[in-house]
Amino acid sequence: MIASLRGTVLDLSLTGAVIETGGVGMSLQATPATLSGLRVGQEALVHTELVVREDSMTLYGFAEADERDCFRVLMSARGVGAKLALAILAVHTPDALRRAIADQDVAALKRVPGLGPKGAQRIIIDIGDKLGAVVGDPIAVAQGAAPAVAGDPDPDVMAALTQLGWNESAARQAVLAVQDDHPADTAELLRACLRWLGGGRHG
Repeated sequence: MIASLRGTVLDLSLTGAVIETGGVGMSLQATPATLSGLRVGQEALVHTELVVREDSMTLYGFAEADERDCFRVLMSARGVGAKLALAILAVHTPDALRRAIADQDVAALKRVPGLGPKGAQRIIIDIGDKLGAVVGDPIAVAQGAAPAVAGDPDPDVMAALTQLGWNESAARQAVLAVQDDHPADTAELLRACLRWLGGGRHG
């Protein structure tokens, strides 16, 4: 079991990173929040989970052990694989997820792309109190929808959002709504789009 990695960040994308440790570059997938805290050339510590399938081995990285632990618990629910678990944590912080499950808030869980009402209900039933109590303060969600702006949406952010499961129309609407406030920071733009989409303002 690879529980954590400490090393130099060699490469970053909107969905993953390469961290060199012991002379080996380890590729991992991560949430936008985790990736936004990494910088190429700087040392980083990430908590990890190795997911082994018949045809692949994929390493997932998280800035906090709590987020990694939530990822593990999510994958114990019926129908939840690594990709969906990562998408859930891209939309909801661990504490927001705890609240949604405790409150049986199907609507909040449905904000995750690819997760319908039946899937959300299964997660609520299967997870129950396995995530434990809320451990931190909630991250405030941006209030009110930002107005759409003219121009083309950032193609890298569009690609990352569609890879996470949103359709092209929803991704385009989100990017156009927030990109004026984050013109030079692609990682922050992606996080802003996720907050906008997670707030249920994508139609």
